[in-house]
Amino acid sequence: MTLRSTRGHIVGNYGLVALTALLFLVYSAVMPDTFPTHDNVSSILSNQSVPALLALGATITIATGKFDLSIGYGLGLAHVLVMHLIVEEGMLWPLACLVVVLGGALSGALNGAIVEFARIDSFIATLGTGSIMYALTGWLTNGARIVPGPEGLPASFTSLYDARFLGLPIPAFYVLAAAIVLWAVLERLPLGRYLYVVGSNPRAADIIGIPTRRYSVYAFAGSGVFTGIAGVLLAAQQQIGNPSVGLDYLLPAFVGALLGSTTIRPGRANALGTLVAVSVLAVGLAGIGQLGVQFWATPLFNGATLLMAVGLAGYASRRQMRARATRDRHPPVETPGPSAPQADDTL
Repeated sequence: MTLRSTRGHIVGNYGLVALTALLFLVYSAVMPDTFPTHDNVSSILSNQSVPALLALGATITIATGKFDLSIGYGLGLAHVLVMHLIVEEGMLWPLACLVVVLGGALSGALNGAIVEFARIDSFIATLGTGSIMYALTGWLTNGARIVPGPEGLPASFTSLYDARFLGLPIPAFYVLAAAIVLWAVLERLPLGRYLYVVGSNPRAADIIGIPTRRYSVYAFAGSGVFTGIAGVLLAAQQQIGNPSVGLDYLLPAFVGALLGSTTIRPGRANALGTLVAVSVLAVGLAGIGQLGVQFWATPLFNGATLLMAVGLAGYASRRQMRARATRDRHPPVETPGPSAPQADDTL
């Protein structure tokens, strides 16, 4: 491997990690009294936990070459449903959380079935199901917020978001655990390898006997599970049921998932890359907020980053395909080992 290709490999794989550190150092130098503090780091980690979980969920479907646009609507429905079950139905909060997470898995599987068996493009199908989820959210709340009574929510439920562990907010550890689990599934288990094959070449997957439809449904169900968990965490954070919350998290989730496919394992969606991308967004948005810029700077940052993420993801994918084609045209030459002594045919 040449020096140029080695440098390109390092920059491509770990450039976003370096960018995260650089942004943190720059903001720390500009705002030394407020940015590099424990309270600010804790705030960044807790505030970005919900977008991070959604981005990890989006990573699963992107790995199969699909997009789940319903996750924003699903987040709104999930957090409202948790509040409805606890506040208005009197259900124990652990059972309410379990119902919502299982409901997320079921709705995700339904998305996958519509995409695969009805043969509807994932953009259109999940946009349609997302609109239905938004309608269900409005019906459940009648357009009003769900507010707990004077006694409030159970302290054990709100501690899902408010608690701390090792001096850091507990949501950061949820995200870390989710990323590790997803990394293990995608990188170390046959399920993950099948999802990548389905995403890169569905026809080849069919030829070698991988049931592409089934694994696409699995991917959407996994996305639904992450959406349900994010909804529970959002309810514990906001402590009210707001029917209009959800769509604001859609764009950051896809930015994180798409930008994550350009790092660690460039050219394909991966859990650790998504985690790094979310870190870049978290540090960047926190710095923008503390600099006191105009309100429109945040959507501008998200939109510009999304365009950059899509462009870089396409470039990384093309670069990977060119490298694979080069290897196919010029396979490595194996150095012959010591040859075995030949039989002497002479008499």
